[in-house]
Amino acid sequence: MEFRIPLHGNKKLQVLVNRINADQELFQLWKCANVNAVDRSGISDHGEVHVRIVANAALRIIRLLVKGGVEPSVVAHHGLTSEDAELIVVLAACLHDTGISVHRNYHERYSLFIGFRKARELLEGIYDEPDLTTMVSETLHAIVAHDANEECLTIEAGVLKIADATDMTLGRSRIPFEAGKINIHSVSAQAVDGVNIIKGTKKPVCIEIKLANSAGIFQVDELLKNKLKNSPLTPFVEVTARIEGKVERRLFESYTI
Repeated sequence: MEFRIPLHGNKKLQVLVNRINADQELFQLWKCANVNAVDRSGISDHGEVHVRIVANAALRIIRLLVKGGVEPSVVAHHGLTSEDAELIVVLAACLHDTGISVHRNYHERYSLFIGFRKARELLEGIYDEPDLTTMVSETLHAIVAHDANEECLTIEAGVLKIADATDMTLGRSRIPFEAGKINIHSVSAQAVDGVNIIKGTKKPVCIEIKLANSAGIFQVDELLKNKLKNSPLTPFVEVTARIEGKVERRLFESYTI
């Protein structure tokens, strides 16, 4: 599958996307990560489909933030541009789970030593020094800070953290659960029908979650809420969750202890 995102005239982003699509090592890292996640650990997808979802969500969020007057950290602290911030969140999305190819546990840290080399390879020539080192550093910070409990020091890191959490539709929960087991993790993971990222009415970004069953609130509360509180995006993001229709979808037949 080709890696695709809406470019909106960002020429640097176009070069990056072309390089990502030509990088066989990166695609294999995504595959190896998914083998460790799905086949060996029995948890939800963390491979190239997840990467595409997160990259597109991150790009949508950063663009809504900029339109809403929020200045990316790479602009405020390094004098670069909002287009450069787009490259940071996209590249961080592509690299954030590569560490799962080593191990699911502590994968954010393992993603750093894989991501350092890959980020420099993919950005070299798009940026010269010292901007190249700045872009790599900002990307690595976003990668390590996508851990729910890790503090985000930049807007871009907050964007990746939230974008990662939005991949929760119909069994795609970021909360680990064992396939085939009936518990709050597995049941709630089946309760989310859709996630839309739109312009907010009171804040620049609104994450709109459509639920088929009230059990999906667990996903919102345990995953998205926890990630949002450890990010600098709290003042800029509103979250709404609602059940569509008058009857909740039944998610399992019976439960015994």
